[in-house]
Amino acid sequence: MAQIRGTAGYNLGNNQQQPRFSVGPNYSNMKAEATNDPSPLDAIRQQTSKIEDWLDTVSEPLKPYLPAIGRFLIVVTFLEDALRILTQWTDQLTYLRDYRHFPTGLNHLFLIINVVAMTACSVMVIARKQSDAAVAGLIGVVVTQALGYGLIFDLNFFLRNLSVMGGLLMVLSDSWVRKRFAPAGLPQLEEKDRKMYFQLAGRVLLIFLFVGFVFAGEWNVGRIAVSAIGFVACVMVVVGFKAKFSAVMLVLILSVFNVLVNNFWTLHEHHPHKDFAKYDFFQILSIMGGLLLLVNMGPGQFSMDEKKKVY
Repeated sequence: MAQIRGTAGYNLGNNQQQPRFSVGPNYSNMKAEATNDPSPLDAIRQQTSKIEDWLDTVSEPLKPYLPAIGRFLIVVTFLEDALRILTQWTDQLTYLRDYRHFPTGLNHLFLIINVVAMTACSVMVIARKQSDAAVAGLIGVVVTQALGYGLIFDLNFFLRNLSVMGGLLMVLSDSWVRKRFAPAGLPQLEEKDRKMYFQLAGRVLLIFLFVGFVFAGEWNVGRIAVSAIGFVACVMVVVGFKAKFSAVMLVLILSVFNVLVNNFWTLHEHHPHKDFAKYDFFQILSIMGGLLLLVNMGPGQFSMDEKKKVY
């Protein structure tokens, strides 16, 4: 382009080559060198791309089953909760009546509705049937249980359930992705727009588990290291920068944390913290399911990864 715009590209009757003088720094070469020098984000992108390619190769046999595994893990906490209510029916009724001051009869109705809703909606999510209604029902269960059991102001419970809701929003996005292959029509445009916003909301909500992890427990060297790595991965998930790679990192961290910290199977049957450890264990499994759906679908349109493809 420089030759076309400059005088060198025009025959002005003189074919003699003009002498070139170096009057100052060669700005074109400097610009080319600056362009070839990768930015820190580009360097990180190159390294993580290599790791992502390796992970894609290793996980190739699991890819067809990844959506089903993610959906099952998301609802496993609701299935466990329904089973726990049934096996501790008398204790649940007593707690609601004596401590939450539910009238007799209303406490029965509250538990029955929760068990039926969690079981039915979880089966619908796994079977990919009426995902919109199933997700709405499970989010309703989360809200009603927070109010019914008086946990709405418990920060750790609140943040964990925000992450569970993020996983449920990823289920919605996954179901809309699959509907995309239906015959073309105007409703698909609306679903595509909804999918982008729900993927963004799901990514943001999924990381609140780590916010709760930071505020809970005592600080030590291991906790600081895990929090630092988790914080970086969470930021990458939220902004959609190498979101698949960072989601895999979070799944690995959560897996190790769940086995080492929430190992309820090592506690005695009547240990006071056994139920809490079991509850936390299955909730983290649900959040891992949401992250697996993120790995399968990608971060969506509102992300740095997608913007990089456009520009």
